[in-house]
Amino acid sequence: MEGAGSLTVQRGHFTGPGRIVPDDLYAEVLSGVARREHDRLHLVAGTHVTTNTYWGRLHATYWQRWTAVTSVRVRLRVSGTGCVWLMASDANKVGRAVAQATVGGTDETVELDGPVDRFLDGGGMWLEFATETDELTVSEVRWTVTPVAPQRPVDLTICSYNRVEECLNTLDSLLSDPYALDRIAVIRVVDQGSDPIEDNVRFSEVAAALGDRLDYRRQANLGGAGGFTRGLFEATSGDPSDDHDVLLMDDDVLLDPEIIVRLTGFAACTGTTTIVGGQMLNLLHPAHLHRSAEFANPEKLENGNCVPGGVKEGFLLGRDERLLPNVLDRRVDTVYNGWWSCLIPAPVVRAIGYPLPLFFQWDDVEFGYRARAHGFPTVSLPGAGVWHADFGWKDWDEWHRYFNLRNGLIMAALHTDFDSRVVCGTVTRFLREYLVAMQYGLAVTLLTAVEDFLRGPEILDDGSASAAARLREIRAAYPETRCVPMHELELDFRDLVVQPAGPRPSRELLVWAKRAVAQATGRTRIRSGMVTAGEAHWWHVSQFERAVVTDMGETGVRVRTRDRQRLTELSRRGLSVVRRLYREGPIVARQWRDAAPRVTSRENWARLYEA
Repeated sequence: MEGAGSLTVQRGHFTGPGRIVPDDLYAEVLSGVARREHDRLHLVAGTHVTTNTYWGRLHATYWQRWTAVTSVRVRLRVSGTGCVWLMASDANKVGRAVAQATVGGTDETVELDGPVDRFLDGGGMWLEFATETDELTVSEVRWTVTPVAPQRPVDLTICSYNRVEECLNTLDSLLSDPYALDRIAVIRVVDQGSDPIEDNVRFSEVAAALGDRLDYRRQANLGGAGGFTRGLFEATSGDPSDDHDVLLMDDDVLLDPEIIVRLTGFAACTGTTTIVGGQMLNLLHPAHLHRSAEFANPEKLENGNCVPGGVKEGFLLGRDERLLPNVLDRRVDTVYNGWWSCLIPAPVVRAIGYPLPLFFQWDDVEFGYRARAHGFPTVSLPGAGVWHADFGWKDWDEWHRYFNLRNGLIMAALHTDFDSRVVCGTVTRFLREYLVAMQYGLAVTLLTAVEDFLRGPEILDDGSASAAARLREIRAAYPETRCVPMHELELDFRDLVVQPAGPRPSRELLVWAKRAVAQATGRTRIRSGMVTAGEAHWWHVSQFERAVVTDMGETGVRVRTRDRQRLTELSRRGLSVVRRLYREGPIVARQWRDAAPRVTSRENWARLYEA
């Protein structure tokens, strides 16, 4: 159904990749009865179905803003009797009919055209189907446009570390959709784990099915940065005329291969070279969107902030106060996109270099900011997402927090003026909260991150591989960093009564001072008790001599016990580290900026891969 000179940029599906995904994310039955299948929809008499949903609509506002496409054509196959409407909305969500067809035959092709002309602030297009006294079957829905320029080949790079079954499931998902798979030139699986994917009994079958399209390679563990960069490295290894764009994707996502069609289709139509990112849907809560668009505040070591007007942890099946669906009508512009799914054009790599060898966290943020500084925008495209493990169910007190903190400082050095007062104020606030909350291992993690940042760019000479092992060893000395199953606790149940938290104090610094004195002198208010994960605020936990805190994943607990000696030692070390950061930080920041071209060069990554 794809004609000459046209490009399919979206297909109309009516169910998702698994039964855990609500069908209403694809098509919603407003009245009557309909049978929804992946590529087919059957309506009985007296039924009304809409695709004004996250996956069902074409998010036209992004097409008008970022591409030169002026119209779309929707082709679909129908059998039976009924009506088909091409609908549209604006930033206010109010629907209007753009085109309509009355059908009454067997195996008809219907074409509806919609101008992309009134969506600059928001809105989209979708289909609606209705029957009265007869039945109707709809299939093979295709949204097509006239491409602006020839497409570059696209490679898919999956970075994997000991998630063998999940990675193979993702590859199986690709094999289940030959049309989407044909958009990919090379599937590059970069395996950095100690449990090789190729040793799994399923691998040979998957590899045989993918044939020459699969490039499976093992390498030393250089973290997500090293795995994803390998894809960019190989795709730009020859003459620029032979470059491939690269779609980066995590190994442990629940994948609808339709995202490949949508990201590659949109990228082919952008007016300027653009990074096109897929959005993240929560795997444990599959109707929830993580963020619609993001920005970072490096000097405060914050990333993953939702842009003003964007959607944060949005329920995509919800309704607003007017009972209109939450389908992301308002256009919001992102600054970067996470690499759970993100298409990076080869010209961006040629112009700005490769990612920083940060091992883990902030690598995608830094690359997006660097691209933006060079004039390459990023679009987080609604209707194109993957389901990824919920970030909210991951505990903050883990070994990889080191990378979040250290790499945030590196990001601040590279992309801000590095105001020592702001940066040191942020580090000081984190440290004092960790200490009164009896998170001594997390405090050590923070201080180690700052000390390593101050060592300068040399800490990236091995791609940060040694830092991961070193942090695990350091943190092992702090028992509260370990998640303990509830049945392993040797505590009287009377010591495990849940103690609810009060509201956030209005005078935080004064409250912190009181809590710090109580922790230092042993005059805490509560001897022992349990604290739920959602209430483990520093101002609450600091009232305990021993707090049994539920892990954010709710698989166990972390036992925090007041330790005056560690409190004193870490306070002294922290004071020294913050003084160094204030004094040396701006000088070290210049060292990072001076070293950035070398660290992000092809030569540096070649050295890391050869090592």
